[in-house]
Amino acid sequence: MKICVIPARGGSKRIPRKNIKDFNGKPAIAYPIKAALDSELFDTVLVSTDDEEIMQIAKQYGAQVPFVRPEHLANDTAATAPVLIHAIEWFEAQGHAVTEMTCIYPANPFVSAQLLQEAYATWQKDKFAYCFGVCEFESAPQRALFQESTGGVNAFQPEYTLTRTQDLVPAFYDAGMFYFCDAQVYKTGESMHGPKAQPYYLPRHIVHDIDTPADWDFAQKMYALVHQMPLHPESSIKKD
Repeated sequence: MKICVIPARGGSKRIPRKNIKDFNGKPAIAYPIKAALDSELFDTVLVSTDDEEIMQIAKQYGAQVPFVRPEHLANDTAATAPVLIHAIEWFEAQGHAVTEMTCIYPANPFVSAQLLQEAYATWQKDKFAYCFGVCEFESAPQRALFQESTGGVNAFQPEYTLTRTQDLVPAFYDAGMFYFCDAQVYKTGESMHGPKAQPYYLPRHIVHDIDTPADWDFAQKMYALVHQMPLHPESSIKKD
């Protein structure tokens, strides 16, 4: 069985109700649900949540909500891994052998069915345990600077101060968009940020870490630009 899990608890702090907040005319969670369903890669697309309103909206857009997430997996300190393992084990307890588990985060409007299909095809071809979306840093992190307590500037890695940027190893970061996993390997706790994982490079314009109202506002404008659509008037961040 191939499952897609969208983990969406109700207690977002920095952007209240972020997972179902209006994003250019639809709840944020509607976008990954549609992408996962339209990709036709999964036997079931489910939302793991503790929140009644999120449950109803998830069902409205076609996702399954077969269980209520346990309270101990829905607090501020709960990590994602136990939530995903709970979903795998829930299906196994119903008699379904889960071979693949995919995680897509809910506030993820730039994910698409085509993107999932292309990344999945790469993962299947190359046979890694994991595959997840990454984005290359805009500037070489080996040349990063910090400000000392005296107010002056220093290098994190001074050994690279005189190295040309083009001679440095390109670096990337986890884009937080999607994660394809061998479900049984994932249950063992094998790190996804290791040699058993394959990076799938994403274009920078679709990678947005939406954690603050400013992030949200920028992402909406970028989405409208990418999709050549007017910004939905009700979804703009209100300014004081």
